[in-house]
Amino acid sequence: MTLSINSQFDSGNIEVVEATDPASIRLKIRKDSESEFLQWFHFSVSGLRGQGCRINIINAGQSTYPTGWEGYDVATSVDRQYWYRTPAEFDGQQLSWTVDAHSEIIWFAYFTPYSMDQHADLIAAAATAEAVEYESLGVTHQGRSIDYLKVTALPAEAANDRFNRQRRQLWVIGRQHPGESMTEWWMEGWLDRLLDPDDATSRALRGLADIHIVPNMNPDGSALGNLRSNALGVNLNREWASPSVEKSPEVYYVRQRMEGTGVDMSLDVHGDEALPYNFIAGTEGIAGWTAERDATLVALKQTWAALNPDFQHAHGYPRNEPGKANLAMCSNNLAHSFGALAMTLEMPFKDTLDTPRPAGGWSAERSMRLGGSFVDVAHLALTDRLLR
Repeated sequence: MTLSINSQFDSGNIEVVEATDPASIRLKIRKDSESEFLQWFHFSVSGLRGQGCRINIINAGQSTYPTGWEGYDVATSVDRQYWYRTPAEFDGQQLSWTVDAHSEIIWFAYFTPYSMDQHADLIAAAATAEAVEYESLGVTHQGRSIDYLKVTALPAEAANDRFNRQRRQLWVIGRQHPGESMTEWWMEGWLDRLLDPDDATSRALRGLADIHIVPNMNPDGSALGNLRSNALGVNLNREWASPSVEKSPEVYYVRQRMEGTGVDMSLDVHGDEALPYNFIAGTEGIAGWTAERDATLVALKQTWAALNPDFQHAHGYPRNEPGKANLAMCSNNLAHSFGALAMTLEMPFKDTLDTPRPAGGWSAERSMRLGGSFVDVAHLALTDRLLR
């Protein structure tokens, strides 16, 4: 068989520099569409059954986040169902790894991919649930639907709201940065549990809140194999102060719907290239930040860490100085505009340092379980029963 390298599929990204010698395959990551961002890769190698090969991504050192390669191992699969990690080395310029090909074709990716077909299946399955209303809020530059799910209480659940309060408005969005595919795995775990009719906490949460979900904010970038931008090269998480139909329809239509519903609490789900932890980035830098809001955020992080040890609150981004928050970013904007408890969840592309699983690293399965655990966190937060 002839050695072949292919990335012409959903979320594919690689350029072949030299692929004649299996012992020294040289590749380059392609930049995002109309943008300088460069980090995500996803490709297949075939024609090497029974042979070993050495793969080198020669422009890893020129990537957007070169420290992301330190301690990083490559997501690998032979059936696109089960993904494991292949140890990799980074010398400051090249990311390299060696594999023995025991199958006709092997796939490699920066993280376990979540395809647009999987996204369509996720939306279709959720839309059949009795508690869910589906709507396309608009379309992207390339004509893809911006899929929105509203999860409401069934009559019996609403009647059992013993807190007898006005319904809260909870927004959960993900994958503003399309290469952060762990975010849509998180969404699958979150929706699986949230819509479980036999889960008492999920029923209680639906009873006290309208839950608004956009599982994939950037379908164009996801299909194109981009790391951070949409088809026009726009970083959606810098568009929340003044989104436009022309540049950022994904944010424009979601922000428009938020204006109609209000936002009491929000979670924007992301991945971080460099840090080997799950953590929340808060909105401490907005002008209206108070000691009470800070205490609530701290309690939420402590609660989530107690419920799921894969989450932690000792490590993360530095706090913004008071009044220095960038209001073009989603969580800062929502906290400022709506007075919401707005948060950004970051998950690693690597393994978690505190709770490592070397064979799989941080994985799709662990992302799903973290998503499922947010049902408990949201319920405790909205009933003011977080750990204090």
